[in-house]
Amino acid sequence: METVLSTSKLTKNFGKLCAVNRLDLEVQRGQVFGMLGPNGSGKTTTLGMLMGVTNPTSGSFTWFGQEATHHARKKIGAVLEHPIFYPYLSGQKNLELNAMIKGANPENIAKVLEVVELSSRKDDKYKTYSLGMKQRLAIASALVSDPIILILDEPTNGLDPMGIAEIREIIKRIAADGKT
Repeated sequence: METVLSTSKLTKNFGKLCAVNRLDLEVQRGQVFGMLGPNGSGKTTTLGMLMGVTNPTSGSFTWFGQEATHHARKKIGAVLEHPIFYPYLSGQKNLELNAMIKGANPENIAKVLEVVELSSRKDDKYKTYSLGMKQRLAIASALVSDPIILILDEPTNGLDPMGIAEIREIIKRIAADGKT
C-alpha cells in the first residue's frame, strides 16, 4: 500500500506551549484516518502544519513520499475551521467560484453535489442551508478539484445526531470511491 502522509517527530510550539509534541504517523492510500482528542490537544494545529497554514517548530512530514510542495498539496482537498461561502449565492454558484479559483474542472460540480446529496438544493441560496447542508457544501468544495486526499477538520461539529450520521455516510462513500 502507498503511504500518502508520513510525519516524523512533528512538533509545534507557541512560545512555551507545546501544541504538538513529536508526532509520528503514517497514513496509507485509501485509509480513513481520524485524530481524536480533547479541545486544545493539537488536532487543528497538526492539520494546519500539514496544509502549510502554519510552520512546524521541528520535525518533518511528507506527502506521497516527497516534501510538502504546492504541487503535492494540489492533490489534497481540505476543510479547515469554518469555510466561507457567499450567503446570497447558490450552492452551485459558490462551487463554480471555488472551481475557478482552484483551476478545477467545472464539470466536477454536478458529481460532487451528488456525492454530498445537495443536487436538489444546488440552486438555493447558501444562507438558506441548514448547518448540515453547509457542512456538506464545504465537503463538496474540497472535492471539486478531484483530490486524492480529503482532510476534514471537525466535519460533524455542531450537527445533530442525524446530521452526524449523514456526514459519516458521505465520508464512507468518498472512501469507497478510492479517496484517502
